[in-house]
Amino acid sequence: MSIFLIALLIATLFLAYSNGANDNFKGVATLFGSETTSYKTAIWWATITTFAGSACSIFLAETLIKNFSGKGLVPDAIADATDFHLAIAIATGLTVMLATVTGFPISTTHGLTGSLVGAGLVAIGTKVNFATLGNAFFLPLLLSPIVAIGLGALVYGLFRYIRIRSGIQKEWCICVGSTQQLIPIPQPDSTSILQCVTTPDVAIDSQEKCSQRYKGKFWGIKSQQLVDACHFFSAGIVCFARGLNDTPKIVSIILIIKALSIQGGMFAVAVAMALGGLLNARKVAQTMSKKITQMNAGQGLASNLVTGFLVIAASNYGLPVSTTHVSVGSIFGGGLVSKKANVQVFYQILLSWILTLPIAASLSAIVYWILHR
Repeated sequence: MSIFLIALLIATLFLAYSNGANDNFKGVATLFGSETTSYKTAIWWATITTFAGSACSIFLAETLIKNFSGKGLVPDAIADATDFHLAIAIATGLTVMLATVTGFPISTTHGLTGSLVGAGLVAIGTKVNFATLGNAFFLPLLLSPIVAIGLGALVYGLFRYIRIRSGIQKEWCICVGSTQQLIPIPQPDSTSILQCVTTPDVAIDSQEKCSQRYKGKFWGIKSQQLVDACHFFSAGIVCFARGLNDTPKIVSIILIIKALSIQGGMFAVAVAMALGGLLNARKVAQTMSKKITQMNAGQGLASNLVTGFLVIAASNYGLPVSTTHVSVGSIFGGGLVSKKANVQVFYQILLSWILTLPIAASLSAIVYWILHR
């Protein structure tokens, strides 16, 4: 194996690591954001289910592997060249990692698309097949967050209507504890001594100390238990769908390495994605879980169902939608219904999405220009 192929393998695994760091937590962001579970439990659940999706992508995502190989966008002779693939891997990995360390949830799909364009423009100029680029890449990426916002608002609104019609109400817990205070006790000689006194401490309807829960039963099952179980299951579906949709895109970069089988490539990428999520997901987790909107378990469940449905459907039809766009869109849509969405944070995330394409394209063009010479 030549030094360029080894470099390509390392760069692709770095891209997979960056992808895991930025994307793995997105499926379980609602679990952490609604305080259904802890960060540690959420990230491990994300890791396991994402890895399962990556394994299944071997059988279900051949179209995505073909789309992100570059064929059809540039001539096959360039699409099969090592320097073209290496430029894409390096540029996309750096773009995604830059967003990760700054806490912005961006799209690896967006980064890959920009990198394909940047390297393609340097390779053949304006002869890049922009018709294929628009139909197979830009249109799904543009429409998916819009559809997700609408569906997120619709599904959460429907769930809330069913909850109210079923007589299931929300309630806030009253947190009772104790606190210790130092109180001065007057003495006969006109002095005072400090005495430690324990007094009750009660918090009612406090965001920091209390949590919102559902009371009542649905189909004979306690409402909160049913919502929590469905919420965990839906988060697993989203992570599974993300592994199913993202793994083939990354593996397509290293298919020119003949010594590496598709199965071996899938496994290596899946492991790198898992490590990235476990070690570097904290900042993006805070943005996704806490900053876009305040949410409860019901809102999180609705958002996950929308995200899972759209991403799995896109994988089935070979459409390169972004799990990031869909997940953020569905969470924001639910926040609009509950009137707790943080529009300013959403605009900041939207700006990071807009910048992803030119940054990835510029880096890819520079790297390809250097390698090609």
